[in-house]
Amino acid sequence: MTEQMTEQPAGLFAPAESSAAAHNDRIEVARRGGIITITLNRPRVKNALDAAGWAALGDALEAVASDPDARVLIITGAGGDFCSGTDLGGKKDEHPTTSLRRLNRAASALMELPIPVIARVEGVAVGAGWNIALCCDFVVASTTARFGQIFVHRGLSPDFGGTWLLPHLVGIQQAKRLAMLPELIGADEAVELGLVTWVVPPEKLDSHVDGIAHRLAAGPPVALAQTKALINSGSTGSFHSALVA
Repeated sequence: MTEQMTEQPAGLFAPAESSAAAHNDRIEVARRGGIITITLNRPRVKNALDAAGWAALGDALEAVASDPDARVLIITGAGGDFCSGTDLGGKKDEHPTTSLRRLNRAASALMELPIPVIARVEGVAVGAGWNIALCCDFVVASTTARFGQIFVHRGLSPDFGGTWLLPHLVGIQQAKRLAMLPELIGADEAVELGLVTWVVPPEKLDSHVDGIAHRLAAGPPVALAQTKALINSGSTGSFHSALVA
């Protein structure tokens, strides 16, 4: 699928005096009006998040959820990659359930956000990094993007909700293929499977995300939030429950 956008608003990702940003070592949060951008900021490890990084992501998402002026969230990665999942280096003295709770907190905060969320993906989006994108309402991928679950290569099973997300998006057989035979797939295959919303050339990635974000930010927030909630609940509920909601 190629870009079909017309004229775009001023660049959301270009430096501007109106953009306020808060930084730490792992997560960058920037704001332009009602549009908030969270950038995973560990480019030396393709934005893999360690314990502090997952905690910072959970904090940032919860802050967005409590912001009455937030209209749209964009999640992206620094340095040409989206996210390579969890950084498995460093200290190993933490119990696995502790780290899992930290990931689950961030995953729940992302899935429960009432505002629209756009994943801006270039480079690698693998493991929990891909599942971050799958939690988003829209995924805009560069033609350079590559996706993979990779967990079994590390002797692990998918986390960050991957075992729920994949069957809902692609069905059980394709979910098993992606999780159990975890080769990398390109953006074109991902969009064919329904795992990506748009694929655009690298030079148009920012303008396309910018255009979608501005269109959503200009929409009626209550109607958008209710529509998102109804579609999300309708994917697991009955037809009758959708009628009476």
